[in-house]
Amino acid sequence: MSGAIAQRANDTTKALGGKVSYVWATFAVFARWSNSEVDVSVGAEKRHARMHDVVVANGPYFGGGMKICPDAALDDGAFDVLLIGDLTKRDLLFTMPKIFRGTHLPHPKAELLRGADVLVESSDPLPIQLDGEQPGTTPARFEAVPRALRSGSRS
Repeated sequence: MSGAIAQRANDTTKALGGKVSYVWATFAVFARWSNSEVDVSVGAEKRHARMHDVVVANGPYFGGGMKICPDAALDDGAFDVLLIGDLTKRDLLFTMPKIFRGTHLPHPKAELLRGADVLVESSDPLPIQLDGEQPGTTPARFEAVPRALRSGSRS
């Protein structure tokens, strides 16, 4: 769903700011979104389920400041992969403020996996987004490159 949200946010004005744009896009897309059967592999872990979204995060933030994967670190050599199950509109309404604070996990309809190699597949192509852009659809493979990013200041 996050790929469709990013597309919707990019197609609308940002006059009220990125946060408002993404929240509005989230609710607009969610109202018409139907979950899909998705296969996700994170290292040796495999999941097949009807999912609302799969977030492969290298850092904690996306979508106008949402702290979607609060413990993700750019330089740890692994992705935080958040599998979001069958959310209701009520779930989203009560969880959205927590996402901006990074206090939404653990959640009964979410699972967090970690790994350096991620594959996301579905029978129907689903939109993906990378840093707000839409480069294509599933299947998508993500591989962390160890020590490619460093944190802290350089001397």
